[in-house]
Amino acid sequence: LNFSIAQRSFAAHKGAVCAEAEIIVHRDTPDNNPDTPFEFTEENKKRIEAITSMYPEGHKQAATIPVLDLAQRQHGWLPISAMNKVAEVLEIPPMRVYEVATFYTMFLRKPVGKYFIQICTTTPCMLCNSDSIVEAIQNKLGIKVGETTPDKMFTVIEVECLGACVNAPMVQINDNYYEDLTPKDIEDIIDELKAGRVPPPGPRSGRFSCEPAGGLTSLTEPPKGPGFGVRSDL
Repeated sequence: LNFSIAQRSFAAHKGAVCAEAEIIVHRDTPDNNPDTPFEFTEENKKRIEAITSMYPEGHKQAATIPVLDLAQRQHGWLPISAMNKVAEVLEIPPMRVYEVATFYTMFLRKPVGKYFIQICTTTPCMLCNSDSIVEAIQNKLGIKVGETTPDKMFTVIEVECLGACVNAPMVQINDNYYEDLTPKDIEDIIDELKAGRVPPPGPRSGRFSCEPAGGLTSLTEPPKGPGFGVRSDL
């Protein structure tokens, strides 16, 4: 039994290492190589000027994350040519950019669909049945976690905590959070996206934000005015 557990543990570790290496290690491909066309638009060049102006002279490197984000939003993901361009405009060695792009999971090293679905399966979401949301997404789109639909519309991945635990289970789709989900909710959201509409983000349970699901239990009355409770004879 112990040997079997060790085998499974090693296999899981090996899979994690392989997945990590795929993200970190670059290998030229036809659509991801130093000659892959990438140039910032004139509008984004102005944004870069505005971003770098916020940092002291000689410290352009501090703008690596926001400029990488700008490149990714323009291209949809980050080929190595885009990272090289970021290094060029910030006047820093390309390795400094690679270090950042391979450290933060927000930077995408491979193409993704138009709608990038990140489903949280960390403990709070798991306890609120995030597995049912994963299953609903896979069944609805006909793909597995880590895959992209043939029409390049949807990519689905599992992620660690996205910081909306009180609204579990939840997913992030592009820049929007969808929370308090049921399988029916995520199916409806996908239908809206397929129809070219972006559903309003936030909780799907009727909550406005992250207030108690059963209603407020404190601060249920208007706040008292200044001087409330102060003796009038003092």
